[in-house]
Amino acid sequence: MLNRLIYALIVFAMLLSIPNLSLNFFEKKMNLITAAEIHETEKENNLHDIKIVETPEREEPNLIKVFNNKTNEVMVIDFEEYIKGVVASEMPGEFNIEALKAQSVTARTYLLYRMKKYAHGHPEHSDAPICTGIHCQVWSSKDEIIKSKGEEWYEAYWGKIEEAVNSTRGQILTYEGKIIEPLYHSTSGGRTENSEDVFSVAVPYLRSVESPYEEEAPKLYDSVKVSVGQFIEKIKSQYGHVDLTENNLDEKIQLGEVSEGGKIKTVIIDGKEVSGREIRSLFNLNSTNFSFIQTGNEIEILTTGYGHGVGMSQWGAEGMANKGYNYEEILKHYYTDVEIVSMK
Repeated sequence: MLNRLIYALIVFAMLLSIPNLSLNFFEKKMNLITAAEIHETEKENNLHDIKIVETPEREEPNLIKVFNNKTNEVMVIDFEEYIKGVVASEMPGEFNIEALKAQSVTARTYLLYRMKKYAHGHPEHSDAPICTGIHCQVWSSKDEIIKSKGEEWYEAYWGKIEEAVNSTRGQILTYEGKIIEPLYHSTSGGRTENSEDVFSVAVPYLRSVESPYEEEAPKLYDSVKVSVGQFIEKIKSQYGHVDLTENNLDEKIQLGEVSEGGKIKTVIIDGKEVSGREIRSLFNLNSTNFSFIQTGNEIEILTTGYGHGVGMSQWGAEGMANKGYNYEEILKHYYTDVEIVSMK
């Protein structure tokens, strides 16, 4: 086996290569790792049906219907109070106020997009256009937030979240006069994804852009270790008979296509093309930016980034804010050619 220094040099060369080349996946890619944990909610939307919808009336409703996943009931709550609950649930209160403002605008836009698209109820929750779980945006009530985060957190950060929401009241994102679906995720790993590389549909405002200020993200790098036997067993359980043994993995598993954002789109396993998303799900990985390192009877799966990688990186937004960018600059960086408009 090659040593780790050689691996590091190889991955540098790989980054300069053409993504569609078939490479030895076990010996051609390597990422540095740091042990860390993350405390904000991971969003994984099933968004194969992304599309642009018409902008709703430029008037913010006072009350909205939200399906509560915990109680299986429909709540009627204040529009802006809902936004505060989303911001507090989706982004750490410790973040820079400009990052929290960016999250406020995305949360408001996302809500209005869903209200327009699913005016008669979402198929997953037919009595409301939006829910409180990761299927839509995570939302918690003020009482739930205090219970989970504590009184000290509430005293320190709730006012800051209210300031972020109130100071951007009524502001939404549009593309060519139409409201957008502003996807977001935890950590891109250095570059976000084109929407079609993840959800199959090309959306003009969800383009791959650099996200250079994520070095403080707890799960920028991560690692999962399994035995060779477990690794082979998992793959065979999913894909049937494949000729994999401890001694031929570096020949039988090849890198297929890599996205513009640096994520793995396909892997070739014994001649069979498998999507990177399938491998991510199979091994419960943080992202599709992964690689394998075999050492004796153990395989280490290395990942970079956390989440689907499309749209705004939350830790990237925090990094930009700490570099002096304001929320408008953050939003216009992550969402291509959008406008920030105010509802009446």
